[in-house]
Amino acid sequence: MKATMLSLLMVSCISAAYSQKFLTRTGKVTFFSSTPVENIEAVNNEAACIADLSSGQIMFQLPIKSFKFEKSLMQEHFNENYMESDKFPKSTFKGKISDLSAINPAKDGTYKVIVGGDLTMHGVTNHVLVPGTVTVKGGNVTAATSFKIKPADYKIAIPAVVATKIANEIEITVNAQMTASN
Repeated sequence: MKATMLSLLMVSCISAAYSQKFLTRTGKVTFFSSTPVENIEAVNNEAACIADLSSGQIMFQLPIKSFKFEKSLMQEHFNENYMESDKFPKSTFKGKISDLSAINPAKDGTYKVIVGGDLTMHGVTNHVLVPGTVTVKGGNVTAATSFKIKPADYKIAIPAVVATKIANEIEITVNAQMTASN
């Protein structure tokens, strides 16, 4: 009985030491809109992310109301008029790293990847394919990417009166520093 318990304990410790699941609840997502009239930037530091480097699966979820703007009026318009945050409180991404063999989770380094998956925002889901990097350092993982989306693709209506102030394509930047999950 003692030998069985000791074996189970050793397997559990080895599994935890070589865990390939990483997570965070403080991932950073920014968006940037640039026009000749105005630049708009918002930051959200409440993105939850889990990445399983054994399967390549990666998931993000973030509360829309957690985006912070330089001006409170921008934040109010963003939540009430454009994103309808009460109706659509979260944005999610569920995808997979396409070339998982490019990453060695046991070796520190920065690995270029392509991630494909479904991005859901404003109640609309679209398949996206984005380049990114996975950085392994000291047993932790950072996932980062930058890509552009069109608000129209997610049925986000931009009123004509402010159309010159909001870009047709919005740059999204993601940086999620994750620790091993037990």
